[in-house]
Amino acid sequence: MSRNRFLKFGLLAVMAVIVARLFFIQIVQHDYWTEKAAAQQTLQYTLRAERGEIYMMDGDEPVAVAMNSTVYTVIVDPMLADPNETKAKLTEILGDKRVAEWDDVFADRSLRYYIVGNNVERKAAEKVAEAELDGVWLQANTKRVYPEGGLASTVLGFVNAEGVGQYGIEGALNDELTGKDGLLKTVKDVNNVALSIGDDNVKVPAEDGDDIVLTIDRNMQYQVEKILVEQTKTLGYKNISALVMNPNNGEILAMANVPGYDPADFGNVEGAEEYVNHVVEDPYEPASVCKTFAFATGMEYGVMTASSTFNNENVTYVDNWPIKNSTQKTELLGMVDMQTAFNWSLNTGSTQVLRWLGGSETEINAQGRDRLYDYYYNHFGLGQATGIELYESVGLVYAPDEVEYGVDSTYANMTFGQNMQVTMLQVAAAFSSVINGGEFYTPTIVKGKLKDGEIVDATPRKVVRKTVTQETSAAMREMLYNTRRAYRANGTDKAGYYIGGKTGTAQVIKDGEYSFDETVATYIGFGGTEGENPAYVIMVRVWEDGKTAGGEAQALPVFNVLNAYVQDYLKIKPSGN
Repeated sequence: MSRNRFLKFGLLAVMAVIVARLFFIQIVQHDYWTEKAAAQQTLQYTLRAERGEIYMMDGDEPVAVAMNSTVYTVIVDPMLADPNETKAKLTEILGDKRVAEWDDVFADRSLRYYIVGNNVERKAAEKVAEAELDGVWLQANTKRVYPEGGLASTVLGFVNAEGVGQYGIEGALNDELTGKDGLLKTVKDVNNVALSIGDDNVKVPAEDGDDIVLTIDRNMQYQVEKILVEQTKTLGYKNISALVMNPNNGEILAMANVPGYDPADFGNVEGAEEYVNHVVEDPYEPASVCKTFAFATGMEYGVMTASSTFNNENVTYVDNWPIKNSTQKTELLGMVDMQTAFNWSLNTGSTQVLRWLGGSETEINAQGRDRLYDYYYNHFGLGQATGIELYESVGLVYAPDEVEYGVDSTYANMTFGQNMQVTMLQVAAAFSSVINGGEFYTPTIVKGKLKDGEIVDATPRKVVRKTVTQETSAAMREMLYNTRRAYRANGTDKAGYYIGGKTGTAQVIKDGEYSFDETVATYIGFGGTEGENPAYVIMVRVWEDGKTAGGEAQALPVFNVLNAYVQDYLKIKPSGN
């Protein structure tokens, strides 16, 4: 073969290879190379919405208690980035902020977006930028900051590493606080600077989350928590929860649980139990504070007044079960009036109300059970969600037809707050309606949203329903006031103030039976100026696993300290001043 002929065939072979390669690139791999070119010419990333902040009230001014600080997310485009260079430089810079394994990052080179670093502080982010790595970019983000430390931690909740709210307001209102991310997609130059040309430009602005203002009074919340911490030491009990609310509109002024935690260091807890807001998420048997509701029901049906009498034998039998009074005083035997029964928290007295509701002196019947259930569940809202802007548990109040056995004894126990599960908030909301003239308000912890320095979109404060008449409300206030007076020997209540309340001591079910070795203490009361509507309601719960706590011995002293503080803080004046 001549040399020319050889060159000719060689040239044809090379051209054939080139044509075949061009065909393969331009036809077979057209989509791949188009995407590759577009990747080098297009800048695309998510525009992160800023999480809304949370505020409490300090007088008339909202003060931020959950804020944002700037941190960065480091993102790799596996299609563009060089695996060896990227790994070598970013591993050292990111340190413990790296959240991905490099083998996983580059396992699929067709991916365009892989997060390799989270919550990267500014100094490290600057080093990433200075490295000038292809296919690596920074995205500004926010990290949650709680300037008040652990204040109201069980109310606020926290934001996890993925930026999702957990527990409290952060969790319950996560959607409102999160907002909506936007999108930027545009042609870029060689320096990664976005250009304003191109038919494929897309910009969807981010919608920042709402700034939420709570009804919580920051100063009151701080002092209430401080008092509870002191009382855990004084009384020697691990757990105390307390609630302060305005009975005339349902606004929560303070909601505290001790112990709490630091939401900025939410992982530093003994267990998830510490995240629980016991005021709204932890149903329990509140015991004799529920006599308030049983007696109010009796008054509504006209079957009793404070001066009505019954024969107290310190024990009564229902379904062959003995129902005893915790106070076995011989001087209380015989005919006693209902005010006395309320003062001494006689279970025989509240059981008698149930009999009267059925039109009988000696028997519990279907009419009595139906009437009690109707008021407990439908009027007072016990065993139902209140509608507050927090996660809440429903609890359990048995309808008569839901009780499999011992329905009469079950309902007798319900008159003094056992054999039922309710939350502190349910009790406080119902109690508020009993003492405020019979108006039930949906409890609320959200005052509104903060926009341009103004509080807007305030939650409506409307009466949901009428629970009792004005007459019943006035009579129950007086009964609660007189019951409170039985404990005035300690001198905690000053003249000119109108303060009433009720204790509760509940046995706890252990291994399917009520235990005598563990009880929960409760006290709920109201306060204000004598001759005026109550200005506030305070509820206290004290307990610890394996220990007995009493309403009078443990919960009442905590209420007394809180009451003195709230009375002064709200500038409640005695009558005549």
